[in-house]
Amino acid sequence: MRERIIRTVAGIFVIISLAIAFFVSNYWLWFTAFVGVNLIQSSFTGFCPLEKILDKLDIAKKPKLSQ
Repeated sequence: MRERIIRTVAGIFVIISLAIAFFVSNYWLWFTAFVGVNLIQSSFTGFCPLEKILDKLDIAKKPKLSQ
């Protein structure tokens, strides 16, 4: 569930920043690049800022295995 939220938010950020870049300023493409770079670095390091935010908000935590 958490991965789905992260992918959805990343996709929304990309679409919104592209729309703003088209209608307002091309400088918003830097935000699109930031999202892309963050996705790449998280695939290598396993660190995702949105995942930390979801942890703090206690959203979509993985169920603990019962022993």
